Amino acid sequence: MSEATRTEAFRALHVRGRPLVLFNIWDVGSARAVEAAGAAALATGSWSVAAAHGFADGEKVPIALVLDNARRIAGSTALPVSLDIESGYGASDDDVANTLAQVAATGVVGCNLEDSFPADGAMRPLTMQTARIAAARRAADAVCPGFFTNARTDIFFQAPSQVHDRDMADEAIERAKAYVAAGADGLFVPGLIEETLIARICEASPLPVNVMIGEGSPTPGRLAAAGVARISHGPGPFLAAMQALQDAAAGVSGIAR
Repeated sequence: MSEATRTEAFRALHVRGRPLVLFNIWDVGSARAVEAAGAAALATGSWSVAAAHGFADGEKVPIALVLDNARRIAGSTALPVSLDIESGYGASDDDVANTLAQVAATGVVGCNLEDSFPADGAMRPLTMQTARIAAARRAADAVCPGFFTNARTDIFFQAPSQVHDRDMADEAIERAKAYVAAGADGLFVPGLIEETLIARICEASPLPVNVMIGEGSPTPGRLAAAGVARISHGPGPFLAAMQALQDAAAGVSGIAR
């Protein structure tokens, strides 16, 4: 499958009410396992990639390692691959553009791009983030036309889920409208689990909405009914795999001394 075909196929998988399900991966081994399970596409999770390589999340993994890992994953599969590139590994718009040009050259066909500062998780001003998305769009398209930029908003990480409300949802919608004008292709709202707020955003967003499954999340069926177009599993698959490995190791006679 050519890169252009993978790019087109990945974009077509984002359907409101019939969500693309991404069981997030972290290396070639996990990519092959998820592909063998019948996945339509693959996506890394930055937390899982960081943990698998002995780093904390938050752009602590050296960018060279992130890119090499992406290149190896993309080269191991015919499926479309999306890379979690966090906030773009750069302070300036030019830095983000340079990062995205390198990302698009690895063979992946999309990325997540966050709107918070990696140092403390605080939100970037809207105008700043739209400029970063526009720079990312131009740079990625120059290498991989149609590259899918999934604009992640961290609004719902600013407060506990118990206090998420309509005002926060409306802020996410406002950002979605600004992000689509800047060239984004999707809106990612991790941290949000309240079904009525998810439905509100899906109804008003000009972009297909991506939700991350977590404790207390609606079922995939309920998310589909709310209009979600993409479901991510975040660090869940990595944590489950490591727990299974630990449990298996604990059951081996003689491993504990």
